[in-house]
Amino acid sequence: MTSEKNSSTTILLQLSTRPEPYPPHVRQRLELDAKEIIARYPQSRSALLPLLHLVQAEEGCVTGTGIDFCAEHLGLTGAEVTAVATFYSMYRRTPTGDYHVGVCTNTLCAVLGGDAIYEALQQHLGVGHGETTADGAITLEHVECNAACDYAPVMMVNWEFFDNQTPESARAITDALRAGHQVRPSRGAPLCTFRETARILAGFPDERPGANEGAPGAATLAGLHIAENIAAEDDPAGQGE
Repeated sequence: MTSEKNSSTTILLQLSTRPEPYPPHVRQRLELDAKEIIARYPQSRSALLPLLHLVQAEEGCVTGTGIDFCAEHLGLTGAEVTAVATFYSMYRRTPTGDYHVGVCTNTLCAVLGGDAIYEALQQHLGVGHGETTADGAITLEHVECNAACDYAPVMMVNWEFFDNQTPESARAITDALRAGHQVRPSRGAPLCTFRETARILAGFPDERPGANEGAPGAATLAGLHIAENIAAEDDPAGQGE
């Protein structure tokens, strides 16, 4: 019998080196923060999401070093931590600029101008999806629904809302950010950096003036006002049943 040549392709495993641990002074500081976070939960593994935000606040994304840190302090495997970190889109896996600009290109925003805004920013900033400007200021992404369809088209910067955007207004916002100007979202306190935002999401105080103030906009309340008017017409005396 003639021997057949093995035609299978050799697969080479490109194994990366094990991540370097944090320097001692960084690790000591993070351990104090991690201890505070973990203490909030009856089961330590429940602290994984805020702990991932903590390590993201340190490096601007979730690195292998951050994954090892979380796994060690929660008694999990690196695979378990990685599975969570790669599932949620708010955990960045590549270095992120000071301001993460996400343009909603889902259906309603896209129809009302989201696609045009995203294309305009790509050209204006000279970067594509997930890329960062050379000065490290802006990371641009097109994102899924921001749950603010009543203000479409919507752009988010470090998860803060900018409503009813146009290509012109979006370019002006990114220019102001790159120039170091204070920029306020449609609601809430002035923007902080991506790393500062990650620390707030880890559960530490947001000390910006007005961070916890604000009210829903007119578009959000429109349906409520219509319902109230209908109820008033049906019960002009306001007596109810």
